[in-house]
Amino acid sequence: MGTKKLTAQQIEEHLTELSGWALKGGKLHRDLTFDDFVGAFGFMSQVALLAESQQHHPEWSNVYNRVSIDLTTHDAGGISAKDFALAQSIDGLL
Repeated sequence: MGTKKLTAQQIEEHLTELSGWALKGGKLHRDLTFDDFVGAFGFMSQVALLAESQQHHPEWSNVYNRVSIDLTTHDAGGISAKDFALAQSIDGLL
């Protein structure tokens, strides 16, 4: 049995536990700005290690000092508890 997609109500409840995250395009989304490219890339390196340890990887992009993160669980067909766990871990780096 795989990871289950959360209901809209469950997603809204979990969102209240996070700061800076929102729903965008059916995914958990967050935009971050750092002082420079090195800060943004260093942050992404830390997230990569977290993601690998959780076996759950973000969709993301980086332009100079900005990082955009989208979280969804492809196997579940939407947002799952894995996405919120990774979001919380990411927040722990900030």
